[in-house]
Amino acid sequence: MNIIAAVDKHWAIGNRGKLLVTIPDDQKLFREETKGKVIVMGRKTLESLPAGQPLAGRINVVLTRDEAYKAKGCEIFHNLQDALKYLKQFKSEDIFVIGGAEIYETFLPYCDTAHITWIDYEYMADTWLPNLDKEPDWEITADSDEQTYFDLCYEFRRYERTGKKALAMGEV
Repeated sequence: MNIIAAVDKHWAIGNRGKLLVTIPDDQKLFREETKGKVIVMGRKTLESLPAGQPLAGRINVVLTRDEAYKAKGCEIFHNLQDALKYLKQFKSEDIFVIGGAEIYETFLPYCDTAHITWIDYEYMADTWLPNLDKEPDWEITADSDEQTYFDLCYEFRRYERTGKKALAMGEV
């Protein structure tokens, strides 16, 4: 499974339910990586998408504790075990966890690749992704040259789990 996220220099991912910044090349990468694939998110992330609608051209999987929650065009699950059972039908490399923080943390043990847009800036934030640079089982296996968007510097990094193997989807 994959994680895909944009983080600031302290691994912040959001503030007050919104992304920290919108970078066109980051959005393009997200579209290219996830088109035709499975995306896994929490309810708040779904509701933060344009018009609160699922993303077209992808299988949208939503994990929420709200037993009454419904969203057209989404597969809704109320616990990790049921979501993992559903996801087992797909190739692991075709599954992308897109947030928010609690979903990233929940699925991180099942992921072996992370596509990170690392932004060299510190934002006001209230939500973070675990810092993979400090995780002994993760290492950068690819990174782009430094990119700029106006005065913002960023790079695309690919992290892979090199230590302890990711949990299989059947393991909880």
